[in-house]
Amino acid sequence: MAKRRGQRAIIANYPPSGGPLRGAGPDLTSILRRLVRRATPFLGAAVVVLAVGGCAAVETYVPVVRSLGVYKLDINQGNYITADMVGKLKEGQTRAQVRSILGTPLITSAFRDDRWDYVYEFARQGKVLEHRAFTVFFVGDSLAWWQGDEAPPSMAEVNRAKLDKSMGHIPSAEDPGFLGWLRDLWGRW
Repeated sequence: MAKRRGQRAIIANYPPSGGPLRGAGPDLTSILRRLVRRATPFLGAAVVVLAVGGCAAVETYVPVVRSLGVYKLDINQGNYITADMVGKLKEGQTRAQVRSILGTPLITSAFRDDRWDYVYEFARQGKVLEHRAFTVFFVGDSLAWWQGDEAPPSMAEVNRAKLDKSMGHIPSAEDPGFLGWLRDLWGRW
């Protein structure tokens, strides 16, 4: 009898509309609403991470994240050739003269003895920022012609331009001074 009463109690708890599945708990839409409310911050964060992860701006503006704080040296490799050096080249120069002007070539081929390649590369934090190549060609032992990327100005020109830009026009530099005034006065007589 105790079992029957227990069973009756369970049967008595069913809703009159019929069946234990109907109305017994929350329906599917309320479950989905709760899941969406709980997952919205995570979905938003995932969208932001995916959007920023696909941008090239991450490489530019957040390089520390990529390298995780590991310091990488700035690397200059090869022959740094300036416009002054290229200006000193003349057709007919010997290999020794070319070597004294441009330096020892980075690449010489055993199969093509008539060509010297000068390559320069600058990398910062593992990323190549500058790459230049310059090639000279020989006929026999004399320089025939050369080609390559545009060479940067010499450091003397760069420093002179920076000095002119930073100093500007200095009127006192044009003043002849007292001795110049006397010389001009003496020259008038």
